[in-house]
Amino acid sequence: MNKQTFQPLQDSKWARLTRSPSFIYVLISPLFLILFAYVIYPFYQTFIQSFSSESGLANYKRFFSFESTANLEALWTSVYISSISVITCAIVGVTMAFLLERYDFPGRRVLSVLVLVPMALPPLVGVLSFTFLYGESGIIPRGLQHLFNLQQVPFSLKGVWGVIVVHTFTMYTYFYLTASAAIKGLDPSLEEAATNLGASRIRIWRKVILPMLTPSIVAAALLVFMIAMASYTAPLIFGVERTMTMQIYLSRTNGNLDMAATQSTILSFVSITFLIIMRWYQNRRNYQNLSKGIGVHRSEVKSKVMKMVSILLSIIGVIILLLPILTLILISFSVDGTWTIQVLPPQYTFDHYIALFTDERTWRPIWNSLQMGFVATVGNILFGVAAAYAMVRLNFKGKTLLDILIMVPWALPGTVVAVNLIAAFSEENIFAFNQVLIGTFWILPLAYFIRHLPLVFRSTSASLLQMDQTIEEASRSLGADWWMTFRRIVLPLTLTGILAGTLLAFVQSIGEFVASILIYSMSTMPLSVAIFQKMYAFKFGTACAYGVLQIILILIVLMISEKLSKGSAGSAI
Repeated sequence: MNKQTFQPLQDSKWARLTRSPSFIYVLISPLFLILFAYVIYPFYQTFIQSFSSESGLANYKRFFSFESTANLEALWTSVYISSISVITCAIVGVTMAFLLERYDFPGRRVLSVLVLVPMALPPLVGVLSFTFLYGESGIIPRGLQHLFNLQQVPFSLKGVWGVIVVHTFTMYTYFYLTASAAIKGLDPSLEEAATNLGASRIRIWRKVILPMLTPSIVAAALLVFMIAMASYTAPLIFGVERTMTMQIYLSRTNGNLDMAATQSTILSFVSITFLIIMRWYQNRRNYQNLSKGIGVHRSEVKSKVMKMVSILLSIIGVIILLLPILTLILISFSVDGTWTIQVLPPQYTFDHYIALFTDERTWRPIWNSLQMGFVATVGNILFGVAAAYAMVRLNFKGKTLLDILIMVPWALPGTVVAVNLIAAFSEENIFAFNQVLIGTFWILPLAYFIRHLPLVFRSTSASLLQMDQTIEEASRSLGADWWMTFRRIVLPLTLTGILAGTLLAFVQSIGEFVASILIYSMSTMPLSVAIFQKMYAFKFGTACAYGVLQIILILIVLMISEKLSKGSAGSAI
């Protein structure tokens, strides 16, 4: 009797607790705790360390001092490179999107597939391929020198413009993806109406098409600016020391941790400011297509001359897009140490690929990256799915704050994330379970987890937004509790989005270089750092074999992700 009367009492107490308006904050508190422990707290520690000198502001005075202008030059160079990168990426990306979406010409289908090839190149591998192709001792400059018997190479990529060219090739896809989506949604009746009213093609482009593309272009511009500001690999390889990320790296390696913290804090504020501007702009888009016309149809190129020109340009475009990957494949078969002054490697071997899976020392970085990437991705799944469900399905104060905090690590450069972790976890503290994490296995998975928080979160959120909430309500009304509804209905219906984000997070973790280079140890050396070290040891064949392995993995993951997400995986990136 007591048991029968006690159970309903307990159920009613639990029911009253779960119906309480405050109970929702109990549910979301772990999310904020994780963000506080591994995003806010490390940033706070770096911020405090930047004031650790005797006068407090001494590091900031040194940064903005006109007596030693290295830091100011680095800030200016970073802003300059980022601004030019935005312009060049916009020109290439929007032009490619307009041509491939509005016109049908010979070679369009091949180009539309290959135009996303740069997404398959990890940052370090992409820069190395450009160095092998267009650097001072690259294949093309040296080939032209030998072909025309020149005293020196006619051109080479180096310095600031080398960085800008690499940025353009690797980042134009952000403009292409956003502009393509916008162009597909344009209504041709608007252009027809403008033409009937006597407007010229230039006026139609300026007054009709461009305003409709403005939100996508601005969002992509802010995105590219942030990514270019965070660029580290291209300045490192092309020898541009006067950038913010390089200054942070130099300060860190020289043991000047206080100045590294100051530089990281300033760069963090710049990146976070642009993130907030981007989020604000995306939420206030005021150019909307209110017409109900059909989508844009591609115009077929009928002129014979233009067809020949389009074929020629398509061939050139295919070559330009494929050359970096083909170069890496070629050099991956070269014998280490034999390629010196020749145009192409003189000797070839399969040994590098055999060693990848048979030599314990060669395999170790691959295994390290797979292990650490797996651990980080499991964390991304647990956090990303929970955060996405909270954002889409729950009503609580602080949603905007949660969204920004999840996006902040993605906006921060990898060097800043690494410096933050060094400042926070070089000593024992409660968030590290009273352990020193720096130098251990766990610091790299933690860095990867932080860097790729948004990927699973964004792709899961998109799937939840497409799912009708009445399905969950029907399940609950039929007697299923929340957990059964989530397990039997929500998870199966959002699984494709979760898997797409998970695969992207995993492959990004395997290719992560910028944060890794500052916090790895010899026992935990990841694949990206191994590539870098092989490159500087002149073991080009082994370095490129590692790079080809990365590219194959990324291509597989991108294809699976695109299939699962029905073409929307690019938005998660």
